[in-house]
Amino acid sequence: MHEFSVMQSMVEMILSMAEAKGAVKVLSVSLRVGELTFLNPEQLRFAFEVLTEGTIAQGASLLIESVKPAVRCRRCGYEGEVDYRGEEVHLPLVVPLSVKCPKCGGDVELIAGRECTLTSIKVKLDE
Repeated sequence: MHEFSVMQSMVEMILSMAEAKGAVKVLSVSLRVGELTFLNPEQLRFAFEVLTEGTIAQGASLLIESVKPAVRCRRCGYEGEVDYRGEEVHLPLVVPLSVKCPKCGGDVELIAGRECTLTSIKVKLDE
């Protein structure tokens, strides 16, 4: 369950940033998580609850935006989503080996779907 270690790093960063701004409470946290990270959103939520217990982030809402895989074709320049379902995937994943451009069949580079990004933190400041 790598969700716990990923969330542990996130919570440390969240608390550090909030405390540096003088926050007394973290109200909400937003993440963007790519589907190809294979991070389970429910396990991330559970880890967030456990790791924030007893901190200024306890009870904060956690919004997780799922990011679909997207590619850029090296041949025709197509940029967009690609269907990778049904492909056998092994970690660590660089690019699913058989994914080709849906327009021309050319080689592609992955431009989205592997990110795990903290996008916002809403806090209450000391008055």
